[in-house]
Amino acid sequence: MAESIDPRALFTVSYGVYILSTEWEEKKNGQIINAFMQLTGDPICVAACLHKDNYTTELLEKSRRFSLSVLEDATPLKFIGVFGFRCGRDFDKFNACSYTISESGLPVVTDYALASIEGEVLSVTDIFTHKLFIAQVRAATVLKEGKPLLYSDYHTIKKGKSPEKAPSAVFNVIK
Repeated sequence: MAESIDPRALFTVSYGVYILSTEWEEKKNGQIINAFMQLTGDPICVAACLHKDNYTTELLEKSRRFSLSVLEDATPLKFIGVFGFRCGRDFDKFNACSYTISESGLPVVTDYALASIEGEVLSVTDIFTHKLFIAQVRAATVLKEGKPLLYSDYHTIKKGKSPEKAPSAVFNVIK
C-alpha cells in the first residue's frame, strides 16, 4: 500500500454486513460481503464485489443470479464466521443456518436477516483481485424490523476481523 494512503481514512466509509448466496447445478454457497451498494433507482441496479478465488464467485459467474441477506446488528460473531471464514467447497454452510428457497430457486439465509434482495447479473468487471458484479434487482422483501449491522460496528463493537481475501482486510492491522 502506498505511504500516501492511510487505511483509517477508508475505514470511515460506511458499509453493511451481508450474506450473498447463489446456486448453480444444485450447488449452493454463500459468503459474508460488505462491498454492496445500490446504483440506480429505475430500474433498480446494485453492485457486489467478491474475491476472485472464492467459491461463491465461481458459482455466481455461472449462475449470474444471487440473493443478499441484510444482517441485523444482533448477529453473533460465530454465525458470521460460518459464512465469512469457512469455504463452501469443503463445508455446507446451509446446514448451519435457517434458509428458504426463493421462487426463483435461490437460497436465502433467514437467520439474523432483516431483508432479502435478489439480483440478476448484468455485467462482471475484473478489478485486480476481485470481481465487481452489476445486477438488476428482481425481488426484495423485508423479513423483520431492526437495525442493520454496519461493518464498522462489526470491527469496533464485536471486535471482528476480515478474512484475508476481503477488500477491507487491510483494516485488520489498524485495530
